[in-house]
Amino acid sequence: MRFRTFVAIVLLGFAAVGPAGAGPRPAAELVGSYTWSTGEPLFGGFSGLEVAPDGETFVTISDRGAIVEGRFRREDGIITGVDTDPVLPLKDTEGIAVGRFWNDAEGLAMRDDGRLFVSFEGEHRVWTYRDATSAAAWLPRHKDFEGLQNNSALEALAIGPDGALYTLPERSGRKVLPFPVYRYANETWTQPFSIPRSGEFLPVGADFAPDGRLYLLERQLSSIFGFRSRVRSFRVGADGVSGERTELETDTGTHDNLEGIAAWRDEAGYIRLTMISDDNFRPFQVTELVEYRLGRPLDAQGAGQ
Repeated sequence: MRFRTFVAIVLLGFAAVGPAGAGPRPAAELVGSYTWSTGEPLFGGFSGLEVAPDGETFVTISDRGAIVEGRFRREDGIITGVDTDPVLPLKDTEGIAVGRFWNDAEGLAMRDDGRLFVSFEGEHRVWTYRDATSAAAWLPRHKDFEGLQNNSALEALAIGPDGALYTLPERSGRKVLPFPVYRYANETWTQPFSIPRSGEFLPVGADFAPDGRLYLLERQLSSIFGFRSRVRSFRVGADGVSGERTELETDTGTHDNLEGIAAWRDEAGYIRLTMISDDNFRPFQVTELVEYRLGRPLDAQGAGQ
């Protein structure tokens, strides 16, 4: 979302707190953090991210209606640079650059064939694209979408192992209410389950990893000194979510305003979480690419060893 604060001062660092809760699961390990910038006028405000299974190529969208495709340069697995195509405006259904009040793109999901799905705030909806340069096409809207809070609507978007599309809003309406999850399959939206709220964190991004779990990126503006980030993961079944784990929780100012997340498996078999920050087009914030490595390596079937 366009986080409307003019007083946030982001203190960048490289230390993160390990996942909360007891148990033998190893803490998330920070792989690296890279500050990305270009001189292009549409650059910034990135809120959704997809990374290819090899961890090299990526697509990201901004909340001012832009999209860019690129490739990471890596040394020893750590991002050291970014090569990209030009930053392009997302198009509307007429093939024209999406206009103001319709351009607040937040969630991004990419199907195996390269088709893109983008969720928007402002006019709460999901559009689909053949590729980064194509015109948009509508998906039907669930009856609840119209009533979602302004500037706090469909923040997260992900494609599950079943091929269904999942989305949820940033706010549930009240702190005592869980976040409703909407599922799109067979050309129909349903609201099959919810995700419980925990603390002051709000969801801003989601992705399914090769282990089949849903990884939910959450953000909290904790003080004038910056943001905290948390990643929870869940098993998703027909009856809802289970097996909740806190994979990562950072101190205030550890990273900038992380909003987009992509989960993939590296060459060593570990789940990697690649995240991107929304700089809100503020001079005192940055576009940060952050990567963490989780737990233990996966075996060939995707189960943790």
